[in-house]
Amino acid sequence: MLPLAVSNGEVILIVVLVVAPIAALAFAGSGAVYREIGRGAFSMDHDRPDPSDGLGASMGKAAREAEVRQMLEAKAYRQRARGETPLDVDAELRRINTPAAISVKADPALVEEVRQLVIARNARRERQGKEPLDVDAEIARQLQDLEGLGQ
Repeated sequence: MLPLAVSNGEVILIVVLVVAPIAALAFAGSGAVYREIGRGAFSMDHDRPDPSDGLGASMGKAAREAEVRQMLEAKAYRQRARGETPLDVDAELRRINTPAAISVKADPALVEEVRQLVIARNARRERQGKEPLDVDAEIARQLQDLEGLGQ
């Protein structure tokens, strides 16, 4: 019978020499799995759908106007069903489609800051291949949105 005496150092060497190649093979085979961590249906890095294939930025003016008219007619129908005075669809459509003028009472510094933001947004839209916004109409819209804040 052979005496079987193995020191702690030899055990460590045997374990390292046996486990290291197995670990290297497991690591090499798992590269694709590690690249998929954090991806999936609920992650935020997936490609967004192209807005040109839906009713997004490429929707024509006539189609956009038809959609708005449908919504206004539905609103008038609901008002009529509740017994209220229905809204005039044509007048409301004209009001929506006319660009709002920049408010005279707006702070000039705020108007200039909003103008700079709209110009920067237009530059970004042009880089994305979208058509730029009308600067004055967009300034008026944003100032109108900001009017009710802080009250």
